[in-house]
Amino acid sequence: MRILLVEDEAKIAAFIKRALTEKRYKVDLASDGNQALIQAEIQPYDLIILDIVLPGRSGFNLCEQLRKKKISTPILLLSVKDSLHDKVKGLNLGADDYLTKPFEVEELLARVRALLRRGRNDKLPILKVADLCLNQVTQKVTRAGKPIKLTAREYALLRYLLIHAGEIVTRTMITEHVWGEDSAAFTNVIDVYINYIRKKIDRDFKHPLIHTIRFTGYILKEPDSA
Repeated sequence: MRILLVEDEAKIAAFIKRALTEKRYKVDLASDGNQALIQAEIQPYDLIILDIVLPGRSGFNLCEQLRKKKISTPILLLSVKDSLHDKVKGLNLGADDYLTKPFEVEELLARVRALLRRGRNDKLPILKVADLCLNQVTQKVTRAGKPIKLTAREYALLRYLLIHAGEIVTRTMITEHVWGEDSAAFTNVIDVYINYIRKKIDRDFKHPLIHTIRFTGYILKEPDSA
């Protein structure tokens, strides 16, 4: 796996690169936004780790330009800013995840693994857990061969759960990645939509696939690991 690390602070860049190379990732460095844009255009990467405050052009601007150029590589934004507004802004510009500095190396590596998995899953035509199938090309969903009709929001939420199958996703993660705004963070909107989906994919089947993790969020996983 090849990763582009865009970070202008030399000590932080060296720290992150060392952590990644110890896990046998290949890491290229860029110290400003303009240089990173050129590198991302000429070299296919599996992941881009991108600081927001950069010389040349900001991480926000670089993220936006990469998406305008149809470069779909997963992007992990890094920033000392931890407000929901900044996180949502980055995600709306095309980033896939957001990590606040300072962070523990274990969390960085966990997010890298998740994004690399997500990048592979995003390219799969069909997402599947047990007998639940979601076709990303036709947007058709079935369980045990039975067609399931979903609204656009229900489809987006189920797709997000399937991309992260076997992983706990928090309500904040769902808010940021499915809603893209902060209005749902303080309401029961997410819980309501989870219940909508459960009624459609779990209620008439022996083994439920969506499980609530108390005080945390949800997980969609195989019945034998529930």
